[in-house]
Amino acid sequence: QVQLVESGGGLVQAGGSLRLSCAASGRTDNYAMGWFRRAPGKEREWVANIRADGSTAYQHSIQGRFTVSTDDASEVVYLQMNSLKPEDTAVYYCNAHYRGMDYWGKGTLVTVSS
Repeated sequence: QVQLVESGGGLVQAGGSLRLSCAASGRTDNYAMGWFRRAPGKEREWVANIRADGSTAYQHSIQGRFTVSTDDASEVVYLQMNSLKPEDTAVYYCNAHYRGMDYWGKGTLVTVSS
């Protein structure tokens, strides 16, 4: 069983930065770890992920502004968010995916003011 706990959300002005963290319990070293978000009134969307081999992928709208990474033990997944825009306002969720199994955190709210 994998449990995920996000932290690091908050209120920030446009142009500012935040770093989200996702602490994972359980064996996740073979998992693809990702970040999703749900903006007010919208469907949840994929943001970025980092695979077990360390390769990363990003949604086009955040590429160049957000960076996903893990710590050396792959127990914490980070999402560094720079140059934030009001449209980045959303609840951000951590995801662990492996062979058709998905685990989710409860989310952390990011609010970007204009």
